[in-house]
Parts: sequence; structure tokens; C-alpha cells
Amino acid sequence: MAITRLERKGKKNIARATNRIIHIKHLNWKPVIKQVDVEAIKAEFAAKKEAKATENAA
Repeated sequence: MAITRLERKGKKNIARATNRIIHIKHLNWKPVIKQVDVEAIKAEFAAKKEAKATENAA
């Protein structure tokens, strides 16, 4: 009977360690940065800013 318990405890300890490693990897995960056209985004914001300025001026 004691042997079965030790085997079960060993499996449980291994499972806990594995889950801990997976959890740490998940916390450290960083998303992949996609190719973004920064100049196009800046132009878009500038256009919005100009449109807002013309609305306020009118």
C-alpha cells in the first residue's frame, strides 16, 4: 500500500512542477510584434488632428 501512495505522490509532484513551469512561461510570454507602418499611422493621426482643428475653427 505504501508503494502505491509514493508512486501517486511522485506523479503529483511532477505534475505540480510541470504546471509551475508552464505557468511561469505563460507569464513571461510576449506577443509577436507585427509589421506596422508607423508613418501611415502618424499620417492618419495628423489628418484627424487637422480635421478636428478645422471643426473647432469654424
